[in-house]
Amino acid sequence: MRKYFLIFLLFVTYKVTAQNKQILYGFDKIPQGLLVNPGAETDYKYHIGVPVLSGISANVGVSGLTIADLFRNDNIDFNQKLNRVLNDLGDNDYVHINSQIEVINGGYQINKKDYLSVGYYTEMDAFIGIPKDFLFLVRDGNAGFINKSFLFSKLAAKIDVLGVIHAGITRKFNEKFIAGARLKLYSGSLNITSTGNQGSFTTRLGASNIYEHSLNNLDVTANSSGIYNSEGDVDIDAGDVISNTFLGGNLGLGFDIGFTYKVDDQTQIAASLLDVGFISYSEKTKNGFIKGNYLFSGIEFQYDATNPNYWQDLNDDFDANVIRKDNTDSYTVLRPIKFNAAIKHGFGKSRREENCSDMSFNDYYDNAIGLQLYSIIQPIGPRFAATGFYERKISGNWNTKVTYTVDDFSYSNFGIGISANVWKLNVYGMIDNVLKLSDIADANSASFQLGINVIFK
Repeated sequence: MRKYFLIFLLFVTYKVTAQNKQILYGFDKIPQGLLVNPGAETDYKYHIGVPVLSGISANVGVSGLTIADLFRNDNIDFNQKLNRVLNDLGDNDYVHINSQIEVINGGYQINKKDYLSVGYYTEMDAFIGIPKDFLFLVRDGNAGFINKSFLFSKLAAKIDVLGVIHAGITRKFNEKFIAGARLKLYSGSLNITSTGNQGSFTTRLGASNIYEHSLNNLDVTANSSGIYNSEGDVDIDAGDVISNTFLGGNLGLGFDIGFTYKVDDQTQIAASLLDVGFISYSEKTKNGFIKGNYLFSGIEFQYDATNPNYWQDLNDDFDANVIRKDNTDSYTVLRPIKFNAAIKHGFGKSRREENCSDMSFNDYYDNAIGLQLYSIIQPIGPRFAATGFYERKISGNWNTKVTYTVDDFSYSNFGIGISANVWKLNVYGMIDNVLKLSDIADANSASFQLGINVIFK
């Protein structure tokens, strides 16, 4: 059973996503680019996203292992593969989940300086730390880890299902500087949070028995919303989860800010700070707390098949010594703050196209290269990624972008994006980690984004 539990846990943590949208950032004036930088450049009078199809993104990312590491048909014993995977895991390996679906999106040029954009999208976002030491403990028991401390700070998870209503303004202050801000109203539908845990579990050789077990400075908290009903039973209704993403009972506020600055005709820099905000959860909440110190001997912390009451005996002894409480209080969760910064330099043949929205002209180059940096605040601290990119403008209506990204998941992640303007339609598609598409089970990360907008210039 312990083996199957580990298989299940590793499989579930692989089927998740990451959040960096490095191909979209700063690419070809796509309207969805305003969601990753509200200070991005626009050159159209207004846009309308095709409902539900204007912005769909899904990513997969897990550090430390792949599905192929465990399940490739290579005539190697599964237990040997499992041992290798667990040994290769790092102390800070993790999974980050994020997917978004734009339900509605639109924008309008108020005047020659200001562009208003509004919309509503649903999002699933999660962080799950992979507790390497505890996986060994579950698989092997504690007899082989005498004097080793298992840290509860390694147990960290944060999962959100929410909807976001947003409105942003982008202002062109002059020919060189554009800045923008976006206000967000969050509607949390489902949440599980367990972060900032403290304490350790240690097994030592005992005097009165074989082992002595100690829980030191234990302080573990778990909060949830949308999971349990008033009787304390699990009650997750898919219809309620979806409907509560639009002005449900768990509300919060946040904002994005960003800018683009043209150093000269060929070079520009851009930066943005996203999801600075919070959600207050008060609907269908259930919270649990465990706190205290516990020293015990006489019960081996390892399953004993000859004692059918083993777990109950252990539970009763634990309750007598450690405080365990639960309540239904409201709680507040911060959104994961994200930071982007990029520099881009155009070169090659210079061209000019008319901007019909104000009858001016935009200069552009056939080619551009640049560098983007990305960071996100997670329960284990900030995580980083760096992306080098090359853009090629095939014509005034077709643009391509190739990226190379280094992050916690891979050192060989190449991506490609294509944006096309056909009549009034803007169609874009992006895919990441293209070298692994032929064997996706051997990839630590993969992603795609696509969308269709109607743009009037």
